[in-house]
Amino acid sequence: MSKELTVALRPAAGAALAQAWVRRAGIVLAGSAFVAVCAHISLPLNFTPVPLTLQPFAVLLLGLLMAPRLAAAALGAYLAEGALGLPVFTPAGIGAGGVAHLLGTTGGYLLSYPIAAFAISVLYRRMRRSVGAAMLSAAAGDVLILAGGALWFGAFSHASIPFVLTQTVVPFLPGDALKIAAAAGLAAGAARLRRNR
Repeated sequence: MSKELTVALRPAAGAALAQAWVRRAGIVLAGSAFVAVCAHISLPLNFTPVPLTLQPFAVLLLGLLMAPRLAAAALGAYLAEGALGLPVFTPAGIGAGGVAHLLGTTGGYLLSYPIAAFAISVLYRRMRRSVGAAMLSAAAGDVLILAGGALWFGAFSHASIPFVLTQTVVPFLPGDALKIAAAAGLAAGAARLRRNR
């Protein structure tokens, strides 16, 4: 390749790289905004400090739709936005927002989100992209979220294991099953659309 052609290609390659970074940043911010919207769709429960929210659904869906690093980055950006005091966390949760909310009673769920999204994405991409694969991947991610919430709450409250489970896991199983099914159906539909293009 001639020196002139190499010099001519450098700006084009730099522009393409910058465009790719801007696109990825946009995807990450859109993903974090989606989680924030879902966080505000919540229902407080009178028997537990953990509210019912659509946050886990958002985490599962992003894990299924996005590449592993992008999914983890979107959830990491969401946590960073919340830690900075932006109103992205569930208003019904324990904590005053910001870092206090992130490190409060429900912080284990929040801190597990980037790990769960990454794991879901990796699992789903290693299998044939079907509804069954999406459900299995989303279910594994949901287990990580529930485990993170339960372990954090247990360490925070020093309560017995049965009490912790009745506060952080058992009440959410039926709703989480619906979220898993919905996220898997949407992800499988999106994969089918991409294949048919």
